[in-house]
Amino acid sequence: MSDFVNNLLAQPEGKTLEFKRDSSSTKPFLKTLVAFANSAGGRLIFGVTDQRQIIGVQSPLDEEERLCSLIADSIAPRLVPNVEMVTVEGKTLLMVEVFLSGTRPHYLKAEGLEAGVYVRLGSTNRQADAQLIAELQRGVAGISFDALPMPDLAMEALDLPAIRSDFADRTPDERMLQSLKILVRDQDRLVPSKGGILLYGHDRRFYFDDAWIQCGRFIGNDKSDIFDHIDIHDPLPKAVESIMLFLKKHAMRGADFSEIRRKDRWSIPINILREVVINALVHADYSHRGTPIRIAFYDNRIEVESPGLLLPGLTVEEMKTGISQIRNPVIARVFRELDLIEQWGSGIPGIFREARASNLPEPTIEELAGRVRFTVPLSEILPLSREQSRKSESTHLGQVNEQVEAQVEAQVDMLILSACLAAPQSSAEIAAALGHKQLSGNLRKALPRLRESDLLEYTIPDKPNSRLQKYRLSGKGRALLTSVCKGKGNQA
Repeated sequence: MSDFVNNLLAQPEGKTLEFKRDSSSTKPFLKTLVAFANSAGGRLIFGVTDQRQIIGVQSPLDEEERLCSLIADSIAPRLVPNVEMVTVEGKTLLMVEVFLSGTRPHYLKAEGLEAGVYVRLGSTNRQADAQLIAELQRGVAGISFDALPMPDLAMEALDLPAIRSDFADRTPDERMLQSLKILVRDQDRLVPSKGGILLYGHDRRFYFDDAWIQCGRFIGNDKSDIFDHIDIHDPLPKAVESIMLFLKKHAMRGADFSEIRRKDRWSIPINILREVVINALVHADYSHRGTPIRIAFYDNRIEVESPGLLLPGLTVEEMKTGISQIRNPVIARVFRELDLIEQWGSGIPGIFREARASNLPEPTIEELAGRVRFTVPLSEILPLSREQSRKSESTHLGQVNEQVEAQVEAQVDMLILSACLAAPQSSAEIAAALGHKQLSGNLRKALPRLRESDLLEYTIPDKPNSRLQKYRLSGKGRALLTSVCKGKGNQA
């Protein structure tokens, strides 16, 4: 036991460890015990100063009895920790060990459930808000936020063309959507789950204000001067590529863009960043209000922040070893089916293994106030000034912008062709199928482009402006769609 305690005394205070000189101030240590029970467990050791001087506890038997009475009287639901007396350097310490509780959330009785719930954030205790309390309650009940039904909605709230585009080898019927829990049963009705709307909802932002991604490229190593930014509102599976395109756009170094693409010689760790981005999208707390997922590209690092703290029972150290808890099983299942996730729990250890194998600086994971930040240091500084940026705009970045635009056009084209697969569609019907209230932007450009490419054709070719005009797949368009679907099926 002495070796074990000496090892604890050599560690810094953190999520599962705290030291106290004595128990004369009761509220701080009671908050710590509540936070331990609600987060990942922990040990509170009395008789040690902030400078790690061992001073011991006076009258340890009496103090043990007093502590047990205080805990029983002050915390609800009832918390029963292990309290041990240990001897170090001839002095007696009291070690109070609390485990992650199956009856959480615990709270201070004097403050009540609304104000007295605390969780552990690093080496501090944080008061939990209503959203975090609800997540603690769902965790004990074994309920995930993204599996909850949205009873006021129907299947029509889902973007079926987007689902069809992602699952090209399967038909997005009720049976398939139920198997993925995109549709769930609620009082004998099939309705979208929260995860289904987060993934493929037409009006995702209406129901989840912060279900989007904010990307920014900053000049220097802080947020004082932003050079470029983009807000991404794609369905979550497609958001992965949109984020990566933004990062690649600002990763240009050297003379020849085509050479970089051919040899995959990016100046940022593409594979590592892709895993970090996917982890953020899958494990974000979408019940959390106030901030979207944020990607910040600096000269010396890239930070990916997702809303929500780590799930109870999970620490950063455990994540690195491959211990995984799925916050959003519906979203994770879809990402797994689309081969965006290879194996449960493998992503985080793989990130650190690849960094070591490539001799790159080690990434860091931090729990901050209401969010988790994953920082990927860059192996070389990528300085950016406004003058340099303007010059590169017409060369490398311009070439990448062309690539981004081409990929966006290709995605829109395939969605339109998919919408016309079953039957001819009017322009208004195509817009509705793609989740737009009216024909605009990329859709207006896409329809003439598809006709000129002989992929779509008018149903009334002699009267182009007829109010009854619709678009149907040509033989060439149907062949293209079929070949793409087969290609995706082979890849899967």
